Amino acid sequence: MAERQVAYPALFLLLLLLGLLIAAAGDNKNDIIWRHERARLRSERLLATISAGNVPSPVPSSNSAPARVYHVSDYGADPTGSKDSTAAILSAISDAFRPLSNRSLVAGVADLGGAEIDLDGGSYLISSPINFPSSPAGNLKFHGGSLRASDNFPKDRYLIELWSSAPSVTSSTTYSYEYITLSSLMLDANYCAGGIAVVNSLRTLIASCYIVRFSSDGIWVQNGHETLISSSFLGQHITAGADPGERAFSGNGIRLAGNDNYVTDVVIFSAAIGILVAGGANSIFGVHCYNKAAGFGGTGIYLKLPGNTLTRIENCYLDYTGIVSEDPVQLQVLGSFFLGDANVVLKSVNGVMRGVDIAGNAFTGGGSGVEIVRLDETAGAFTAVEQVVVERNSADGMSVRSTAARAAISGNGTIWTADFSPVLLFPNRIDHVQYTLMVGSGFANHALRNVSGNRVVIETDVATSATAYVAVGQCQGSMT
Repeated sequence: MAERQVAYPALFLLLLLLGLLIAAAGDNKNDIIWRHERARLRSERLLATISAGNVPSPVPSSNSAPARVYHVSDYGADPTGSKDSTAAILSAISDAFRPLSNRSLVAGVADLGGAEIDLDGGSYLISSPINFPSSPAGNLKFHGGSLRASDNFPKDRYLIELWSSAPSVTSSTTYSYEYITLSSLMLDANYCAGGIAVVNSLRTLIASCYIVRFSSDGIWVQNGHETLISSSFLGQHITAGADPGERAFSGNGIRLAGNDNYVTDVVIFSAAIGILVAGGANSIFGVHCYNKAAGFGGTGIYLKLPGNTLTRIENCYLDYTGIVSEDPVQLQVLGSFFLGDANVVLKSVNGVMRGVDIAGNAFTGGGSGVEIVRLDETAGAFTAVEQVVVERNSADGMSVRSTAARAAISGNGTIWTADFSPVLLFPNRIDHVQYTLMVGSGFANHALRNVSGNRVVIETDVATSATAYVAVGQCQGSMT
């Protein structure tokens, strides 16, 4: 049903007439008249030939195959959304999943050759998930329209399920799909389902999608490898901020429960959690989260994988909602902007923090003293801490916290004290001190006496007028 009929005689005539008209153009006026006359005579002869039924038909190639673009409207799908189109769309997918050769992608996954399921720009009502066949296959595109869940859509499912064994999920080292593209889609889950589920799939692309009114997740990725989510908008409620119902927002914009995935250039405008990460080695770039304000209990990006974070967050915009990471290990938060007292919370679960780099970010708040980076040690203190760098961040209307600080103390006496407790991130944890004592006149012996309580105390053997320049650092090495 994917073949499109072409009116070859009419097309042949149109192309020939177009060529004759182009040929009739010239720089010389006499040439133009002559060429027009010649074109008129040729056209008359061609029309006479057609009238006699002698138009040559195009000869199809002996090795031609049916087109691999499957239009759901050809299968009876209703683009107006008045009737249920589930069966028609599933029928088109079933046909597209028939390989034309023995070629494969990764072992065991058939190559569909770039087949496409085209939604023809329609808006389709569906009463059950658009789930892809369980036979492993890939190199296919599903695109170009809208899907809307009916009122009786199953509550625990997703509009699109790239999921060969729903509703059970098992961890697998084999892949059910590879290189499936879902693009240019609007998905309306009607507050009764999720948007897209991707399970045990390799190299999946989700691009240019608008996913709204989900009850669970806008996008859920489980296991698999290398799902790329880009240039998309997700929101449980269609709003542009300052929504009166914001306190009640629930669900997750994106839930990543697998490794090595990328989220880039995505806006999440309403959900309890913008991106929930429960798998390692994921990368989040250029994401704007204003899903639910932290003051209302929302979180922009929640890294819920204690001791195995392995996550990069770069060039993001956390808009009144921040980042939370449990027992962060190998975490980078770089070059991002935090607005409205949004901050980074490092949450202790087992007291572990290693290889954390939070640098080059800008924080803007309301002047209420919210810390740009905060330790949440409600469940116990961080006790195994090393290689943590929190520095080179700027703050306006918020309290700076850092693992490195400098101060200059001038006075006349024998004791110089630099109090870094308002700035340093970890309490009572200075592991590096460097200082210089500049004496106005004479010479005084001096020594570093104390670093407890994040206060540096320098003492001279005689009273003198001097300035002490002090630099300190925390957690550059092991702090166990």
